Amino acid sequence: MKPAEHLILFDIDGTLVRRAGPHHREALVEGIRRVTGVVTTTENIPVHGMLDGDILTQMMTNAGVTTRQIRRHMPAVMEQAQRAYVRSVPDIRRSTCPGVRRLLANLKRRNVPLVLVTGNLTRIGWKKLERAGLKPYFRFGAFAEMARDRAGLARIAIRTARERRWIQPDARITLIGDAPSDIVAAKANRVRAIAVKTGVSDPLELAALHPDLLLEDLRGLTLKALLG
Repeated sequence: MKPAEHLILFDIDGTLVRRAGPHHREALVEGIRRVTGVVTTTENIPVHGMLDGDILTQMMTNAGVTTRQIRRHMPAVMEQAQRAYVRSVPDIRRSTCPGVRRLLANLKRRNVPLVLVTGNLTRIGWKKLERAGLKPYFRFGAFAEMARDRAGLARIAIRTARERRWIQPDARITLIGDAPSDIVAAKANRVRAIAVKTGVSDPLELAALHPDLLLEDLRGLTLKALLG
């Protein structure tokens, strides 16, 4: 297939799906409990826009687990959390954000490569998309355990698309997300940032970071505006 002129990177939570239930948070709690025996919570942790690894670290820190223990246990905790999520997540097709299915279908028909850039752990992210009915649209995902921050994840996604020759050398790249960290990641990689208000972020905080576009939801994103 001829390399594409565009690459679109998508966040998951608050961008593609929202109100998907407590299963993700519960899986993180269960992962920690199974490995360490410690009971934790995500309460009072601003999880929106965070990577799962950072959330797990904060959960264990709040529960009194030492930094050394966290480092030692983290690989097993991540594995157990993913197992717990895969077993528990229900059908969440009704949780997709407005305009998502139509936009993804239109982009796929035009052979535009779609890639995930998400704070979810790998198996959690793919399972969430599978249960939402969105997984077939995406070629690749950069997930929480692959980099230290979201900018690093976007870098991996872009590099992978170039190495696999999915896109032309001068392809126009866009990152679509609902959190300030998505805008920051786009700017760090010098790609276009499109922010949507379908998550829990304060719209004024999003606007203050000056994304290229700030939309109520993806119903307002036309192919002309996206692809030019």
